[in-house]
Parts: sequence; structure tokens; C-alpha cells
Amino acid sequence: MRKIHIGASLAMAAVLLTGCGAEEPAKDSKAKGPAAEATGKPEESGGNGEGAPHEVTIEVKGTGASTVMYTLDDSDFEQITLPWKKTATIAARGAEREVGRLVILTPGHVTLPDGKLGAGQCSITVDGKKVVESEEGSGKPCSYKLK
Repeated sequence: MRKIHIGASLAMAAVLLTGCGAEEPAKDSKAKGPAAEATGKPEESGGNGEGAPHEVTIEVKGTGASTVMYTLDDSDFEQITLPWKKTATIAARGAEREVGRLVILTPGHVTLPDGKLGAGQCSITVDGKKVVESEEGSGKPCSYKLK
């Protein structure tokens, strides 16, 4: 009886996970939405509209290796070698034009100059202007609302 319950639970989980997948973006070069955004080209203004594109750079200072979690043009969690930076061209879409499109950078632990472990120092630069920079060892992530 217990094996039946476990099997049914696993089957239900598989059905739910399969049914929650995202649609594949179109493969052609005229694709709109996530596929166009991934290429760094903003989608054309339409019903929902899109704000002006901005070049956004996220950066973590330090030496050695660490981890980083970020939301930029996509969201990811990576093992990195310091110093590290990532640049993307993004624009606020739809309602984000009013409330802002959130860019977040959360660095992992790094070896600080005094030899102790602490949170990495992060920064966000928009169109060549540094808009956010954390204090060394503060442990706070960097975040910015792009409009």
C-alpha cells in the first residue's frame, strides 16, 4: 500500500512539473519577447510598450572564487572567479516602465583584505554611471530599479 502512495505521488509530481514548463521561444531572427531580449535587442514597442534600452553592468570585486546570484536580462546563480562582471542591454517593459525593472546582484563570500571571509563588494552601473555600490563587507546585496 505504501509503495502505491509513493508511486502515485511521484507520478503526480511529474505531471505537475511537466505541465508548468514555459513555451519555447521562436527560433527565427524576428522573434519578439524573451528570445529577442536574450540577443540584447529590445522588442519593438507594441501594446504593452517598452522603455528605452540601457546598458547595465553588474560587478563583484575581490580575488579568488565565489558565488553570485543575479537578476539582469536573465536570472542565474553561478560559481565565479573574481573580479567578475556581466553586461546586458535591457529595457523596462509594460508596467515595469512605471514601477521599475529590478536588477539585483547578491555576491557570495570572498576573502577580504584582512584575510577574513565576508560578503563580496558589488556594484551596478547603468549607461556608464555607477548607480549602486555596496560597502566592503556590508553583506548587503546591490539592487536598482531601472525605469
